[in-house]
Amino acid sequence: MELIEVNGVRLEVVRIDGNERPPIVFLHEGLGSVAMWQGRAGSWPEAICAATGRAGVVWSRRGYGRSDPVPDVRGSGRLKPDYMHHEAWAVLPALLQHLGIARPVLLGHSDGASIALLHASRFPVAACIVMAPHVMVEDVSIDSIARARHAYEHGDLRARLARYHADVDCAFWQWNDAWLDPAFRSFDIRDECRAITAPVLAIQGEDDAYGTMRQIEEIAPTRGPLQLEKLAACGHSPHRDQTERVTRMVQAFLAQPGR
Repeated sequence: MELIEVNGVRLEVVRIDGNERPPIVFLHEGLGSVAMWQGRAGSWPEAICAATGRAGVVWSRRGYGRSDPVPDVRGSGRLKPDYMHHEAWAVLPALLQHLGIARPVLLGHSDGASIALLHASRFPVAACIVMAPHVMVEDVSIDSIARARHAYEHGDLRARLARYHADVDCAFWQWNDAWLDPAFRSFDIRDECRAITAPVLAIQGEDDAYGTMRQIEEIAPTRGPLQLEKLAACGHSPHRDQTERVTRMVQAFLAQPGR
C-alpha cells in the first residue's frame, strides 16, 4: 500500500503487477475501500488481474480506507449531490495522470460503477465493467440507505465498518448524508451513459436491495456495445455473492478483441 497525493489529498493506492495491456482500475462502492475488496477467498482484484493477466490499481476515495478524511464531513465538508461527477471528472483523471495510465479498463461497484460510467462518458477507456451501478435514484435505494443509517446508529454496522476505515464516521456519513439529501433525488446520469463509446459490461443481481434491473437496462449507449448480465440469487455485490461466475464473465469480456 502507498499514499499518493492527488489535488492536495493523500489517497490510498495498491498496485498489482501485470502485462502491457490496459490495466484495470477498481472503483469501490459507497462504503468501500481498498480493504473492502477482500473476500473469503482473498483479494478479488488480485484474482481478476491473475485471471486476465492485466495489471491493476485499487484505491480508496477521499474519506475511505486509509485515504485522507474529509474535514467537517457533516458540515462545511458535506458532499454535494454531484460528488460522483467530481470523482469521475476531476479526481480520477488526476489520479490516472499521476500513475501514467492513459486508457484504463474501469471496474466499478455501486457508487464506483456510477463513477466509472461518468468517467467513460468523457474520457478514453479501453472498457467499462460495472456491477450494481446507480444511473438514477429509485425509492428502493433510498429506503435501503435509510435502513443503513438506522443500523449504523443503533446496530453493529459501525463496528463492522471500523475494520476497513481509519475514520469510519467520515466514511459512513459522507455517503449516507449525500444520498439522503432531498437534493440528491435529481441524480440521473442516463444522458451521460448514452455518450459512452467503449464496450460496457453491466452486471446486476435480481435480489439487489439498492436498485432494480432498470439501473443497467437504462445505461443504453447510442454507439458503444453493451452487454447486460442479470444474475438470479444475487444481491448488491455480485463479486461477493457469485465470485467465480462474475470472475469468468469479466475474463471473457476482456478477452474479446480491442479490449
